[in-house]
Amino acid sequence: MSAQTCIQGIGAPIPVANLDTDQIMPKQFLRRIDKAGLADGLLYDMRFDSSGKPRADFVLNKAAYAGTKVLVAAPNFGCGSSREHAVWGLQQYGIQAVIAESFGEIFYSNAMNNSLMLVVLNKADAERMLADVSNPDTSEVVIDVVSMTVRSKSVNASFSLSDRHRKMFLQGLDMVGATLTLQNDIKAFSENHWKKRPWLKDIAQKVRTRLA
Repeated sequence: MSAQTCIQGIGAPIPVANLDTDQIMPKQFLRRIDKAGLADGLLYDMRFDSSGKPRADFVLNKAAYAGTKVLVAAPNFGCGSSREHAVWGLQQYGIQAVIAESFGEIFYSNAMNNSLMLVVLNKADAERMLADVSNPDTSEVVIDVVSMTVRSKSVNASFSLSDRHRKMFLQGLDMVGATLTLQNDIKAFSENHWKKRPWLKDIAQKVRTRLA
């Protein structure tokens, strides 16, 4: 993963409350054994009609929103099942951040652990930003991870992140990378654990040897 200090680009409105992960990434796109090709399934039933033809009235199919980097969504975005494919599909499509009043809890964890930025705003700011990006002329959004601020035409607001998630974004770390930064602490904990409880170390092997 690459470090991210600022996300800036076109924001697109997704004003659908309680948009769940089944809608973000429909089940027929979960048959793959790897992460490839999930951009094709992103919001499929909203982007395409029953014959597979793009819906001209859907925001991501409009020329003015080509290259969208940020989705500005309605409350409870990403609720429903725990499928991580929803996050991967958003990222493969080119989405780097989602802004909303609230998110599904599991989706939030999946997104942040995969370096998809989620910004939680209060109701008033979220609605004003949604209105901003609904106009292609005022669709620019800037998310500053260093100062933890987000800006659009009529919004200049602060947001919060846990120290862990902020560090992961700023240093370009996934969960494995973040864990590896704690190697010294892990080693010290392990050594102290075995020092206090030496009778537990390698106990399974000792039992097998004794039984043999």
